[in-house]
Amino acid sequence: MTDSLSTQIELASRPQGMPELKNFRTVQIELPDLLEGEVRVRNEYISVDPYMRGRMSGAKSYIPPFELGETMGGGAVGTVIESRAAELPVGTLVSSAHGWRDIAQGQAAEFSPRPALEGVSPSLYLGLLGMPGLTAYVGLRGIAELREGDVLFVSGAAGAVGSAVGQFARLMGASRVIGSAGSEEKTELLKQKYGFDTVINYKKGPIRQQLTHAASEGIDVYFDNVGGDHLEAALDVLKPHGRVALCGAISQYNNEKPEPGPDNLGQIVMKKLKLQGFIVGDHLEYREEFETVVGEWFRQGRISYDETVVEGIEEAPRAFIELLQGGNIGKMVVKV
Repeated sequence: MTDSLSTQIELASRPQGMPELKNFRTVQIELPDLLEGEVRVRNEYISVDPYMRGRMSGAKSYIPPFELGETMGGGAVGTVIESRAAELPVGTLVSSAHGWRDIAQGQAAEFSPRPALEGVSPSLYLGLLGMPGLTAYVGLRGIAELREGDVLFVSGAAGAVGSAVGQFARLMGASRVIGSAGSEEKTELLKQKYGFDTVINYKKGPIRQQLTHAASEGIDVYFDNVGGDHLEAALDVLKPHGRVALCGAISQYNNEKPEPGPDNLGQIVMKKLKLQGFIVGDHLEYREEFETVVGEWFRQGRISYDETVVEGIEEAPRAFIELLQGGNIGKMVVKV
C-alpha cells in the first residue's frame, strides 16, 4: 500500500455571486486497494479554471455541475506511484481530470501519459501545452479561421488562454494583435514579453471608447474571453465579414442577476459578422495538430508563458477565487 490517504477539496455549498472559502471543505479519504487495471497517482500540480464557476452553480450547462459533497474535479498532472496497469508503470508522468486532490486513483484509461519536459515544469501540461493552449489554437484555427494579415483583438489577454491567443495569432500571420488586461503591470508584460502591438487597460476607462481609438481601422477577428462590455466594444470595430470566437464570459460568471446585453447587436447583420461559441472538448480533432505545431514553436523558443503558482492543496479554493478576481498572470496552478 502506498499513500492511501488522499486530501481532497469538496464543494460544501453553492456560492451566491463571487465564491467564498466557506463554499469549500477539505477532507481526507482513505483510498481502497487498487483493482486490476487501476493506477494511483501523486498529483504534482492541479488546475483552477474559470469554467469551474459554472459547474458550482448547479445550473444546466455543457458539462454536469458539481454536486454538493463532491470533490472538485479539474486538470491535474502527476506521477504514477502504484500501478496494476502494464501500460502505466510506476514513475510515468500523466495528466488527468482528477484535480483538487493530492492522491488520485482510477482506471488507467482516465490518465494520459505525458513525456517529461527537460528543464520545464510539468505544469505546462495544464497551461500552454494543455487545455488552455488547445483552446486558443482551436478558437483561432477552427472557429475564427484566422487568415494571414488579419487584425485580432483578444480580451482577457493576460490569462492562460489570452496570452496564448496573442502569440499563436502572430505566428499564424496576424498583422496586428490587440489585447485587453486589468492593470498596467499586465499591459506592459503583454507588450514587452508577448509581442502585443497594443494593450488596453480596461480599468482606465470605458473599453468601448478605448478600443475604438486603438483599432481605428477596424479588426477582423475578436477572441472573446470576457463578454459584456468587451463584446459590445468589439462589435463596434469589427470589419464587414469579421469573425468572433466566443470562448468565455468571465465578466458575468459571478453576476447574481442577468446583465443587459450589448446595445449594438444590429451590427451583426449590418456587417455580416460570424459569431460562434465553442467548447474545446468538441474539437479534439485538432489535438494532434496542436501538439505538433505548438510543440515545435515551443521547442524553437518562439512562445513565452507565465504561471501564477499557489502552493498547497488546501490553498486551491483561494487560488480559484483569486483567478476569478483577476489575480493571475498566465496560467493559475496549485503546486500540490
